[in-house]
Amino acid sequence: MINYMEKIPNNVDLGRDRVLQRALEHWQPAYLNWWYDMGPTESDPYHVYLRTAISVDTDGWAQFDYVRMPEYRWGIFLQPLNADRQVNFGAHKGRPAWQEVPGEYRSTLRRIIVTQGDTEPASVEQQRMLGLSCPSLYDLRNLFQVNVEEGRHLWAMVYLLHRYFGRDGREEAESLLARRSGDADNPRILGAFNEPTPDWLAFFMFTFFTDRDGKFQLCALAESGFDPLARTCRFMLTEEAHHMFVGETGIGRIIQRTCQLMKEKRTDDPADLRALGVIDLQTIQRYLNFHYSVTLDLYGSDVSSNAANYFTAGLKGRFEETKLADDHVLADAEYPVSEVAGDKIITKHVPALTALNERLRDDYIGEIQRGLGRWNRVIEQSGLSYRLTLPHKGFHREIGNFAGHFISPEGQVLTEEQWKSHQFEWLPTAQDYAYVQSLMAGRVVELGKFANWIAPPPRGINNQPLDFEYVRFN
Repeated sequence: MINYMEKIPNNVDLGRDRVLQRALEHWQPAYLNWWYDMGPTESDPYHVYLRTAISVDTDGWAQFDYVRMPEYRWGIFLQPLNADRQVNFGAHKGRPAWQEVPGEYRSTLRRIIVTQGDTEPASVEQQRMLGLSCPSLYDLRNLFQVNVEEGRHLWAMVYLLHRYFGRDGREEAESLLARRSGDADNPRILGAFNEPTPDWLAFFMFTFFTDRDGKFQLCALAESGFDPLARTCRFMLTEEAHHMFVGETGIGRIIQRTCQLMKEKRTDDPADLRALGVIDLQTIQRYLNFHYSVTLDLYGSDVSSNAANYFTAGLKGRFEETKLADDHVLADAEYPVSEVAGDKIITKHVPALTALNERLRDDYIGEIQRGLGRWNRVIEQSGLSYRLTLPHKGFHREIGNFAGHFISPEGQVLTEEQWKSHQFEWLPTAQDYAYVQSLMAGRVVELGKFANWIAPPPRGINNQPLDFEYVRFN
């Protein structure tokens, strides 16, 4: 029998729930089999300087030490219970938050939890080969930290399935380990989680763009009237911040190194910069366009009856719901959405209840724009005129009002022929992918050393120096 207090730090009293113990005892070996099969390749013997959560308090949620990843203590934590918490939106606004699954919303809640849970192992699968081409021990450790925390987030969702959904929940938990990212027959649920992550530029883009979608989805679920889900997501958000930090600073460091050589060699020619072994800003822009547009699709259709139903039921709120100054019911409110009309993009107002996906997407875009501004400051401080830009929200979309249309990054409605004639000015080409991957033919693991194409960070992890041994290979 698993000693849960030692193996799985938790604040949900796992040791006293015999039914839940039996369920997790059945699931844990399957999880470890999945980790050995689909986790970071060749990494099982490594001792990695990882942060482990052992409690939700300030001193307990970030304990640093060396650990083998298969022995990582995937804990289960919920933010502390507030017995007076209420449902803060929708038709049940003002009633006590649910501590058990309301019967009328059982299948809907299960679907929400499964969809969120499915993203966690998917990203580990997408990233499993990246350790073989890491630009430094610092970056390798950060990759592995992201991987184990995605695994812990899977445990968080599986706990909810096992604890609150009986046999259906156990079957769904098993299915979370059966699907595979990119598999033709049994893919992950959401499209972006079936895209390959073939190189470190793609990894940093993923953690900046797609993990930030995860933040906004978790924020919406943290408002849920189903209190165990809300409390689970609030704690997950403390870890999600590191994933976005890895992405934003990783891209910023790539830009910094490129700008350094642009100044030194007095060139902005992509061919010259590639000859120097760095990633030109135009290629970074094309990667940005791809990852941003694919991530926008994760928010779903601009107008959605499902989103309206989730809100009205009190299951999934808006970003920072309790800080918004309205009635939190939205019976008469409207929200602007865009659509294509002929050769133009127009804006129309629709019931706000049906536009909740679009509102969450707009909240996300605002935060992405601020991150883009920080990258552009790196370029500006180098004395260079180039600026990265976000493409129009209709660019390269496959879901919602822009699906089936051809929208330029500037927001022009194009014909299919016009789109195809410019497509590879805007999206990564096979040559782009081949070049970026050529920079990553091997890994850099010498203490304190970094690959030529990326600048060192300003500081190490947990106040350690940059030449600290973040990963021990034996």
